[in-house]
Amino acid sequence: MFDVAVIGAGPAGAAAALSALRARPGCRVLLVDRSDFPRDKACGDGIAPHALDELARLGVADVLAEAVPVRRLVLVSPRGTRATHVMGRPTYVVPRTVFDARLVSAAVARGAVFERRTVRALSDVDARVIVGADGANGVVRRLLGVPRQPDATVAVAVRGYVDQPAAAPDQVIVMDGRDWPAYAWRFDTGAGTSNVGFGMLLPSLRAQPRGRDALHERLVELLPSAAGARHLRSHHLPLSTGRPLQPPGRVLLAGDAASLVNPLTGEGIYYALLSGRLAGLAAVSDGDPGLVHRALLARELGRHLRHTSMVARATASGRVLDGGVRAVAADAGAFQALVEVGLGRGLVTAGLVRGLGAEVARTAARRLRP
Repeated sequence: MFDVAVIGAGPAGAAAALSALRARPGCRVLLVDRSDFPRDKACGDGIAPHALDELARLGVADVLAEAVPVRRLVLVSPRGTRATHVMGRPTYVVPRTVFDARLVSAAVARGAVFERRTVRALSDVDARVIVGADGANGVVRRLLGVPRQPDATVAVAVRGYVDQPAAAPDQVIVMDGRDWPAYAWRFDTGAGTSNVGFGMLLPSLRAQPRGRDALHERLVELLPSAAGARHLRSHHLPLSTGRPLQPPGRVLLAGDAASLVNPLTGEGIYYALLSGRLAGLAAVSDGDPGLVHRALLARELGRHLRHTSMVARATASGRVLDGGVRAVAADAGAFQALVEVGLGRGLVTAGLVRGLGAEVARTAARRLRP
């Protein structure tokens, strides 16, 4: 029998394996996935600064050894307002074919046993604790009896790759006002390619006459440089606004299986690494693993996730959204605070509220002038 079995070997699963082995060297950890590695995974490929902190805590920061730092973020509102700032800490863009394979290799090097197979029942796994890191539609969440993710809290995105412009690497987000929250992105790797994509909420996608073809069409409309993108693949993003409560017991959920995707930006890798690390700690703890994991998640992410949900509701208005981008364009401090909420574990600060509120008030006053 294994001490811990992790189902799904993406960032959340690999982090859970690494964390359990780091907390209790010598424990028997099984890492199972239906795919061999390297394998492609549709994603924006962005590695945010807090994800780097998690990699360091897991002792595997070297998986980004050759990655190029991306220091500038460009936001474009639905009405064309543009905010460009250098981020307080750089981000990185690493294809998941590279990133995930390196994490799995690191877990195996530390002592995890990797098996390629498909798990169809929890009884297929002989382990004291099971970590489900196989996605919101994965077998573990379903067998655990966790309800299906509500459609209104699921986004669908298409991702591809294009040749990178010659200029310094950027991260660019162009917001689409017709079906907000919807946006296109271009994340430059700094190594000759850019990850490009477009995403919208599932109900909005279902209302499109051309179905999923609309994702690619809107991508090219907002980012003409994405025409001819290679390796186009679509994927679902289970937003944290529909996250389930971790139940007690020996089965834990991490990453997308726990619906830990930021509703503002679609960021998921940081939350996958963090929740995987916490699941690994809970799996080798002395208490009820599920209750320990629930408490750890609440302590680390509880307030932050409540704040991201609040900002997501507030920016549902086009006027607030445009005013918000205008505010952060003029205030680097507010910009950094917004980045922390969207890419890390930040909270809505008084300064951010003042900046957003003042700009929205000015916008409203201009509209009311005769």
